[in-house]
Amino acid sequence: MGMMPRHSKIIFFIALCISSAGLLHAQDLHFSQYFNAPLLVNPANTGFAPDDDYRIGVNYRNQWASITPNPYKTMSAWGDVQLFNDRFESGWVGVGGALLRDVAGSGGLTATRGFASVAYHQLLGYNSLLSGGFNVGFINKRIDLTKLTFDRQWNGKFFDVAAPSGENFAYNSVTYLDLQAGLNYALFPTENAYVNIGFSVMHINRPRESFFASGFADTRIDPRFTVFLNGSFKLNDQWILNPNIYVSKMGTAYETVAGLNAHYNVSGDGHIQAIGGLYLRLKDAFIPMVGFQLTDLAITVNYDATSSSLGSYNQTRGAYELSVVKTGVFNVGGKAVKCPSIKF
Repeated sequence: MGMMPRHSKIIFFIALCISSAGLLHAQDLHFSQYFNAPLLVNPANTGFAPDDDYRIGVNYRNQWASITPNPYKTMSAWGDVQLFNDRFESGWVGVGGALLRDVAGSGGLTATRGFASVAYHQLLGYNSLLSGGFNVGFINKRIDLTKLTFDRQWNGKFFDVAAPSGENFAYNSVTYLDLQAGLNYALFPTENAYVNIGFSVMHINRPRESFFASGFADTRIDPRFTVFLNGSFKLNDQWILNPNIYVSKMGTAYETVAGLNAHYNVSGDGHIQAIGGLYLRLKDAFIPMVGFQLTDLAITVNYDATSSSLGSYNQTRGAYELSVVKTGVFNVGGKAVKCPSIKF
C-alpha cells in the first residue's frame, strides 16, 4: 500500500478527532510507561520508594506525528520525598508534586496541569504496607481560536477567516481546581517477591471545562477511575521480572495496558542494569521498551506500534516516549529500610 497523501492524512485526523470526541478526556494522562509517572497515576504513590529518600522524573511523549503536522506532545516532570521516617516507627509521610503539559493541533490546544500531593504509608505487620494519598491540582487549558476555521467560513472555494464562525466561544483560556485521591496496598510474601495493587479517582470534584459561556452545556468532567497491579520478582542474581497491568475508565472510555519488563544485572553488583520489556494497550498498540539503569539513574524509551485500524493510515507509527528517573538518599551512609525491597 502506497503512502497516504499529506492532505488526506490531515482530513483523516480531523475525522478521527470528531468521531472519538467522547474519548479525548483520556488524554489528560496517556503515558505508556505509566509506572514511570507514579504521582500522575495515584497520589498514594507519593513517597512510595522504600530504598530511597527522594525521586525525580521526567517524561516525554510524541503521538500521532505520522498523520498530522501538529501531533500530541505530552511532557511531565515530577518529584517526591519521604518525611518523618525517624518519627514514625512503622510508617512515613510522602510529599511531592508534578507538572504535566499537552500541546496539540493547529489551534495550539495547550493543557498545563500542576499538582501537589501527600500520602501516608503504614506498615501492617512485617510483610504488608497500606498507603493513602490525595492531591490538589490547578489546570489551565487554552487555544488560539484565530488559527481555527469552521464550516460556516467555507465560501465554496476556501475558508474565509474574516467571516463569522457561528460558534459560541466565550473564552480562549479556562482554569479550574482538580482533586484526586487513592489507596495502595503492598504485600511482601518473601524477600524476593513483591505485589502492589492500587486504586485512584481523578476529577472527584467534577470541575467544569469549556470555552463556551456558562450554561451553554453540561461541561463537567467525568471522574476517572484507575486500578493497577504491579509485581516484582527476583528470579536469581541476574534477573528481576516486573509484570504490570493498568486499567482506567472515564465516562464510556476505557484504557488497558498490560505487560512486563525485566532488569538484567550487567555489572554483577546491580550498578549497571539492562532493561527490556513488552506491553500491550488493548485494541490499540504493541509497546516494546528498552533502557538501562546506572546506579540510581534509569532511562527507558518505548515505541507504540499501532495495532488498531488506525495502523492502515499511520503505518503502525503511533507514539514515541522517553522516561528518566533519578533516585537517591540524603545520608551518604544509606538509610534504614522499613519494608522489604526487590533489588540486586
